[in-house]
Amino acid sequence: MKKLSRKVVALLKKKQKKIAIAESCTGGMLSSAITSISGSSKVLSMGIVTYSNKSKNLLLKVPKQIIKKHGAVSNQCCSYMVNNLSKIAKTNISISITGIAGPNGGTKVKPVGLVYIGIKNKNKAKIIKYLFKNKGRSNIQRSAVKKSLNLILSVLK
Repeated sequence: MKKLSRKVVALLKKKQKKIAIAESCTGGMLSSAITSISGSSKVLSMGIVTYSNKSKNLLLKVPKQIIKKHGAVSNQCCSYMVNNLSKIAKTNISISITGIAGPNGGTKVKPVGLVYIGIKNKNKAKIIKYLFKNKGRSNIQRSAVKKSLNLILSVLK
């Protein structure tokens, strides 16, 4: 993952882009992966962990009714997270992650391993739904971070 993080930081620097990150189920792992690279302060504007529903509402202005109706782990919540983060941070690229890392919290409709990643580049946002194999909490978190890094690379190319 270090190699991938290095690529992301180098490309952000080269393209003179700034990124902001809002994480839930990954608990800061994506921010950590980026800040582990020297020089990342030139590209990372902010990284916030909005783990609770309250923090999603207070910091990212995700409406309470969206969380109540669709859940914190939903396309709708992830969309609000990435779009509002973009407004707050005023960065070129914003990324949000929300999901169920387990081992508990999964249901038939929303199983452990369900993760939504939102990425916004300029004015274009897209939300992607992933279902990672349930190989344990840290494996799901690492998989989500790796997918996020690859998504960042894909929008930069």
